[in-house]
Amino acid sequence: MSDPTGRRQVHLAVHFPGVNNTTVWSEPESGSQIAFSSFAHLARTAERAKFDFFFLAEGLRLRESAGRIYDLDVVGRPDTFAVLAALAAVTDRLGLAGTINSTFNEPYEVARQFASLDHLSAGRAAWNVVTSWDAFTGENFRRGGFLAEADRYSRAEQFMRTTWELFDSWNGDEIAADKAAGVFLKDPAAGTFAHRDDHFDISGRFNVPRSPQGRPVIFQAGDSEAGREFAAATADAIFSRHATYDAGRAFLADVKGRLAKYGRSRDSLKVLPAATYVLGDTDADAQERAHVVRRQQTSGQTALRFLEQVWNRDLSGYDPDGPLPGVDPVEGENTVVKGRAQTRMFGDRLKTAKEWRERAEAENLSIREFVIAVSGRQSFVGSPATVAETIDRFVQDEASDGFILVPHLVPGGLDEFADTVVPLLQERGVFRAEYTGTTLRDHLGLSPLPRTG
Repeated sequence: MSDPTGRRQVHLAVHFPGVNNTTVWSEPESGSQIAFSSFAHLARTAERAKFDFFFLAEGLRLRESAGRIYDLDVVGRPDTFAVLAALAAVTDRLGLAGTINSTFNEPYEVARQFASLDHLSAGRAAWNVVTSWDAFTGENFRRGGFLAEADRYSRAEQFMRTTWELFDSWNGDEIAADKAAGVFLKDPAAGTFAHRDDHFDISGRFNVPRSPQGRPVIFQAGDSEAGREFAAATADAIFSRHATYDAGRAFLADVKGRLAKYGRSRDSLKVLPAATYVLGDTDADAQERAHVVRRQQTSGQTALRFLEQVWNRDLSGYDPDGPLPGVDPVEGENTVVKGRAQTRMFGDRLKTAKEWRERAEAENLSIREFVIAVSGRQSFVGSPATVAETIDRFVQDEASDGFILVPHLVPGGLDEFADTVVPLLQERGVFRAEYTGTTLRDHLGLSPLPRTG
């Protein structure tokens, strides 16, 4: 989306961290990950800064390794819909995005919850559609187990299209009200649906009338070939992990290059990478702060758990302050790491381990130091002026359409960014000074959905 001068406008959102080791728990300013006051503070800050939306991840199981919870990970996560519905009451314009799993839920229930949230928020709801290959999470649900990649994407696509049929079963004009006669349906077929495919066989009447946006804004986060195609066909926005300049440009070009075959324009899909940041009075000051934050985020146990994703074996006996394991990874199906949330995918484990050992030896890095070097980088480090300039460059050069910011402190970690970086983006003319629309589709510059019928 561009302004009349041709400059692309920056989209910004904030992600409430948790279910990961982003948050620095040891800082005195670090607050509760469960208390509503933490969610409300972060959301209100984002709205004060005129952000597009607040993003909440979903945690269906405590993160663990070998049956034990490991350090620096959040213990517990309130229900997504309960938190977002409560935030709808304390915000006015901020979009409210929630991750809801398509593997362990049912279309009617999820459609009803999102339609309700869109009504309660006057059109600010968004759904991040994710799948799960997680056997550990599967044990919490009646079906148990997990689905193969092809099956989970097939189920996710049919799941979402089924919810769309439910949302679209109302066109918004069926209800008439008469104080004498009461409320009645002008169209007796309103809300009726029938859907049958390999995953779902349902029929009935959807009982939530059309919401302000018609259906929630759809986010997708998959990075595989199937995930990219799924996003190009169905998503309004992608929660990307490609936050570096070159990788971001390549990813955006690839995904948006797929849109035309689905009859979609480049502006109909927003690419929004997750981005961390550390600010300082000067660039040097920020670099010093960033080094401290990286060490706080990566404990010895966290470093070992990271390596296990490549070695595919239990490394708990290794010294985090010692060298990388000399043994080779276990090839084949994931064993130790299966079910771990946010597991990274590595193609050739033997090759990756060899390259990592060579780098660690050349730079004399311990396990913990090496993991900090390869995984603990912040996306943006610098003074507010430097960070604002960098964000603007990424968006103008189409390395992204904006960013979903992940602060390392909750609930006040966005405050400094809102007070120092946002005004500089506004001065550059690339970020709104006031909201110009009321719905999340408005904020993202997405066209309204056509009414059915």
